[in-house]
Amino acid sequence: MEFNQILELIDHVSASELTAFTYETADLTLSMEHGKPQVIQGVMGETVENIPAAGMAGGKDATETQAVNTASAQSTEQSKPAPQKSDDQTGSLVTSPLVGTFYAAPSQDLPPYVQVGDKVKKGQVLAIVEAMKLMNEIESDFDGEIVEIYVENGQPVEYGQKLFRIK
Repeated sequence: MEFNQILELIDHVSASELTAFTYETADLTLSMEHGKPQVIQGVMGETVENIPAAGMAGGKDATETQAVNTASAQSTEQSKPAPQKSDDQTGSLVTSPLVGTFYAAPSQDLPPYVQVGDKVKKGQVLAIVEAMKLMNEIESDFDGEIVEIYVENGQPVEYGQKLFRIK
């Protein structure tokens, strides 16, 4: 089958109401599925290989892919040290509004914006999260005292990840 014929076939299948299509000859197997693309999420800090979607020739099935990703996530979580937690878990959390790199200070030679025990006011800068070379200031939404810092300087953070607890 020529490349142009394959493209033509893809166009026809895409335009139709078919949800799946398989074409087989002695030397070729072509499978197509119409619908949502498969999303594969990696664990922070890991490189996710380009895995063919389920149903494609040579691809893993969806349950196998999910099992691999779940196992990777569990092993990574177990290898990370648990953040130090105080006995009292009351207070308000400040979470990361974006994915990026956490910085506790404006530069390496300056002290951190805040430390455990510091009193903070609403709107005060607590840290910086760098995303795509842009520095985003993380401000306090509360008045209070920093009772816990969940991340270390230079650590990658995810959207919604806990950064500080303020009491």
